[in-house]
Amino acid sequence: MTARVLVVDDLEPNVKLLEAKLRAEYFEVMTALSGEEAIRIAAEQQPDIVLLDVMMPGLDGFETCERLKANEKTWHIPVVMVTALDQQADRVAGLKAGADDFLTKPVQDIALFARVKSLTRFKQMTDELRHRHEAGARMGVLSQADLSKFDEQHATILAVTDCESIPALDQGSEHLPKHISVVYENDARMALEALRRGEPDLVLIDLSMESYDPLRLCSAIRAFDMTRLAPLLAIASRDETRHVVRALELGVSDYLMTPIDSEELAARVRTQLRRMRHIEHLRSSFDQTLEMAIMDQLTGLYNRRFLGAQGSRLVEEAHKSGEPLACLMVDIDHFKMVNDTYGHDAGDHILKEIAARLTTSVRGSDLACRTGGEEFAIIMPRTPRESAHEIANRVLRAVSGDKVKLDDGQTLDVTVSIGVSILHEGDKLATVLKRADEALYRSKQNGRNQVTDEAA
Repeated sequence: MTARVLVVDDLEPNVKLLEAKLRAEYFEVMTALSGEEAIRIAAEQQPDIVLLDVMMPGLDGFETCERLKANEKTWHIPVVMVTALDQQADRVAGLKAGADDFLTKPVQDIALFARVKSLTRFKQMTDELRHRHEAGARMGVLSQADLSKFDEQHATILAVTDCESIPALDQGSEHLPKHISVVYENDARMALEALRRGEPDLVLIDLSMESYDPLRLCSAIRAFDMTRLAPLLAIASRDETRHVVRALELGVSDYLMTPIDSEELAARVRTQLRRMRHIEHLRSSFDQTLEMAIMDQLTGLYNRRFLGAQGSRLVEEAHKSGEPLACLMVDIDHFKMVNDTYGHDAGDHILKEIAARLTTSVRGSDLACRTGGEEFAIIMPRTPRESAHEIANRVLRAVSGDKVKLDDGQTLDVTVSIGVSILHEGDKLATVLKRADEALYRSKQNGRNQVTDEAA
């Protein structure tokens, strides 16, 4: 895996050393000698990861990281602090500034490459979701996420360990939000099942476990779609460096070395939970975008685009199976008069009410769509002509049986005209829809509020 890495240090020899190491592993490298330059390059060049020195004159690493994370163009780029400082208070300060990890000088090559690859892999996994969300936001379809609200949501931490408890985790509760709860599990298989059910929000994995291979658990979690992006936080002793590197290669999100500082643990937990919540938001917004592409926003029915795609598939399946398929075209009678007399708000209200009555009148297997204006189409697989007429008459009664009550308290009698057609051999979707539409037109001609068959 390759990546574009931005190396930031005020001392050129340090920059050259890291650059040489990274280029030897075929990473693309950009360099900056100050915090201000790093912010500008990150915004313009969009690197995959930033290696940021802490002790710099002017804008130090902490403030540079804060500005990168506050900038909408760069907040998503992983930042690793590279520093001679090895105090837990400094690591906590960096994590609170938004850093994803710390590397202590002199930087070990194995730790450097493992961390760069791990964070880059995660960024590449989420970039597509982020790009789709940003496109939706630019079009005004989606709103930008308020990341501060992610801290307010309840979360469950599952600690997988042979020990009865992790003292630093329990002690860290004073640094964690009150709505975060901790559950312990010593059976790795049960932990995996809990993850598949979507129960824990974050998993702590003790790499010193003896009852089960913890690396195999990491691999199993990353092997399934439903758990692939679950936050994994590993805990290891300082003599287990190779275990940590292997865990990062398998997809562990972050790690801590023992002895664990409770405040640092709390800071890393919060970072992982916020990242997980943001991924969930991106996924949700992507689903919302897909839904808006196929749904009629006023009525909640499927739109003409979805009718064309799904309706064609249903017609093709009917031809292959030899089963009958029927189509209804439904049009609200005198709808223009309603708009002209009572206004478009009243017209919208009627459209929504008729759509709701249509939905309750057809079967779950039927495809009900708003094709435009006051017209609706219903595709009914595995439906012979007689059954189609029964459903059409049920729709007719559902619409005309009760008056529609407007927001201002007025009530209106509303009726619909319906045309019925049946799929014939060789028919395309457009053909069967056209015949139903012609039958609908005859319903209009014959007095409205009735069902007409294509054969009439």
